[in-house]
Amino acid sequence: MNAPIARLYVVVLLLFTLLIAFTSKWSVFDASELEAKTENKRPLFAQQQIARGEIRSADGELLAVSRPRGKGEAKRYVRDYPTGSLFGNPIGYDFLDFGRTGIEQSENDILVGESNEFATILEQLSGSTEEGSDLTITIDAGAQRLATEMLSAAQGTDGGALVAIEPSTGAVRAMVSTPGFDPNEIPARLEEFNNLPPGDSVLFNRATQSGYPPGSTMKVVTAAAALDSGEFTPESTVDGSDGQDISGVPLANSGGFSQNPITLTDALTNSVNTAWANVAEALGEDTMVEYMERFGFYSLPPLDYPDSQMIASGPRKSNGRLTRSAFDVGRVAIGQGGEEGQMQATVLQMATVAATVANGGKRMAPTFVQEVTDPDGRVSDELDPDEVEQVISEETAAQLTEMMTNVTEEGTASGLTLFGGSTPFAGKTGTAEIDLEGLNQPWFVMFAPADDPQIAIAATLERCQGCFGGDTAGPIATAVAEELLGQG
Repeated sequence: MNAPIARLYVVVLLLFTLLIAFTSKWSVFDASELEAKTENKRPLFAQQQIARGEIRSADGELLAVSRPRGKGEAKRYVRDYPTGSLFGNPIGYDFLDFGRTGIEQSENDILVGESNEFATILEQLSGSTEEGSDLTITIDAGAQRLATEMLSAAQGTDGGALVAIEPSTGAVRAMVSTPGFDPNEIPARLEEFNNLPPGDSVLFNRATQSGYPPGSTMKVVTAAAALDSGEFTPESTVDGSDGQDISGVPLANSGGFSQNPITLTDALTNSVNTAWANVAEALGEDTMVEYMERFGFYSLPPLDYPDSQMIASGPRKSNGRLTRSAFDVGRVAIGQGGEEGQMQATVLQMATVAATVANGGKRMAPTFVQEVTDPDGRVSDELDPDEVEQVISEETAAQLTEMMTNVTEEGTASGLTLFGGSTPFAGKTGTAEIDLEGLNQPWFVMFAPADDPQIAIAATLERCQGCFGGDTAGPIATAVAEELLGQG
């Protein structure tokens, strides 16, 4: 072989190698990234030709179904949502021209059958129409409906959210965000929805995307850190007098409550701000951050839901960034803070806190998947509880359960009952002041029954005029708890 031919051979071989490399990059290595791009309609179009699987609630209500339109090669399937706005959040939507969100997005592989590779191969070989698997989610439609009605009926508020979790499994039994939206209206009204002011947004899932000051419900995390670290016991005493300087600024107690000394049990029962601020200052930033991280703060929740529709909880600076240092630890510990670190938590995060204490200190990954049924009727997947970590010891969880039960029996939540008072439960109220005009962020977290927890709930109302946690958020949470527990 002469030199010119050899050089030409090398050039051709190099060009061929580059062609293979770039083709492989786009078609193999970057395929999933390209498919995920919102502007890439090709996978959406292809999947509209698949009989997308149905979505049903845990109690059997049909939530999403695909209806055929057209014939022959032009035939495609369009999503229909029989319950309208009831499950807009969290189900989301799936439309060719408008993309997909929510569970429709996170569980897409199941719904289009891509998770069942063997069935897909057989379908391709036989030339039959592809079908997706049906999905039963963990949410109970009855509880979802009740929570939606009660949150929507709350007066003097911009909206609200509630999350109910089964402590031992992580199953999300209710997830409500109000005001909500009807997914069936997306094709006609998406632009209108997108142009709503942030405070009126209906597409925004307030349960997973909104960070609110959690107020005194944060004292559950502070109490857990105090007890589990070994620095305090339920009977340890601290200064609970009113008007103490915390980080150089006086801190008031609700109603001017003042007691020195006061036990941690009584401080939680009466939600004494200064007592818990003193506890947090004694523990220090490092310990508080460590336990916040254990409970799931600072990270996106391990929920089968789009990352873009969730945020991490924790103290945030005025620029919106999470911070692990140089914040007012005393105020963060009671669900407040300042420019150097304002405590912000999602409803999902606070429900996780309650569920973790209820589950003997074990934090379970929240999940929506109850059961997956293949087109042939075979159950291919079902709820599989996933333990994230042991956040606090069983002893600490038991002590904290007793303290939180005291809150509902003789403390700030003593006006609330379950089944007329026949079922003891654990809870914590919270009322974060938003401004000087009387706007508050009322909260309630709970789990029940206290001696054998089956459900944990967090509920809040957004910018509620003159509202308090025990009076407004509390009755909503307890009513939903009765709905869910009454089925057992």
